[in-house]
Amino acid sequence: MLQDGLYEQIINKEIENELSATDKLTQTSGIDSAEAAKTLSEYVSEVVMRGLENIRDNGGSLNHQIILANKIISTILRETNDSDFDALSVAERAEQLLAVFEKKNNILAFDEKAKIIRPETSIAQSSLFTGAVHEPQMYTELKKEIVSCNRIDMLVSFIKWSGLRLIIDELNTFTRNGGELRIITTSYMGATDVKAIEELRKLPNTQIKVSYDTKRTRLHAKTYVFYRDTGFTTAYVGSSNMSNAALSSGLEWNVKVANKDQPETIDKISATFESYWNSNEFEYYDEGQKERLAHALKAESILIPTMRSCTRSIFPLTPINRKYLTSSTRNALSEVIITISSLPRQAREKRLYPRWITSASADKIRQSHADCCLLPTARKSSNRVYTPSARF
Repeated sequence: MLQDGLYEQIINKEIENELSATDKLTQTSGIDSAEAAKTLSEYVSEVVMRGLENIRDNGGSLNHQIILANKIISTILRETNDSDFDALSVAERAEQLLAVFEKKNNILAFDEKAKIIRPETSIAQSSLFTGAVHEPQMYTELKKEIVSCNRIDMLVSFIKWSGLRLIIDELNTFTRNGGELRIITTSYMGATDVKAIEELRKLPNTQIKVSYDTKRTRLHAKTYVFYRDTGFTTAYVGSSNMSNAALSSGLEWNVKVANKDQPETIDKISATFESYWNSNEFEYYDEGQKERLAHALKAESILIPTMRSCTRSIFPLTPINRKYLTSSTRNALSEVIITISSLPRQAREKRLYPRWITSASADKIRQSHADCCLLPTARKSSNRVYTPSARF
């Protein structure tokens, strides 16, 4: 019986009979001719899977399942009259191809049973990483993806040396063997390590682009794309920045997208990366940019240490508080810090005592040296107002 709610389901004979017998309100639409191949193939795939499982569950062998699969292919061959489909029949050996390599300089030339490094999870089927104990760690899977692909794109907002060092050896081998590596990152929140970017810059066949404008470009995406000439491209999209905790022990969620079952998603990832790569918001990083990056990172991270050093009692800006800061709030807070820093030395020696008050009483305070600015607390619905009052 059809449950009330939303559907996006091919109407088969079973559903058609149920719809004709019900007095419930229904809404339908025709199959889009432009999307028909995809829509119908996904439906037929479900039916075929159920058929193959039925054969298995009723004692049929693998060979019986292959026979059914080939009958389906034969039907397509007969209906399309396209001889190319004959070559797509499943071979009697009933095996999967796992790798193909040139004999030259390959361990398989010496030992055909040698183990080929490949990701533990499928490169043909999409999956989800949740940091659970029974799953491979994110960084161990990335290491295996790196050594088994032809080209890599990384879009990571924060790159820490603690995370990069987990995969730097594999990246070094990959790039020295001719693999191409492109990386997009930012100076947002000052979280990236200059050491990490410098180590990446030293790799051959590697290009890096950085966003220094955190007012407009607040990139927070994390994507690792591993292109394979075989067509088995994979991409990891989720919450893991390149840090030790995020790649090893953190409870991060990442979807592994496989080109074989989600080609449209891989195409969108690739196109979006290219649009960022060619955007003026992201600038090439080279040896001459080291000082600029260091300055940008320091400017982003100066909010916390500076505020702590110039206050007697201050509302704690913990990381969980910081992520609720809007761009305008961060800019206002930066101006407060700059104003305090620019006060005469006598004023700084006599110390400044910034005070945190509720927004309700903000209008009662006489502002001096800097404008008040709203600072969200750990509770999104709560605000506090900062105003410096110099006693000198």
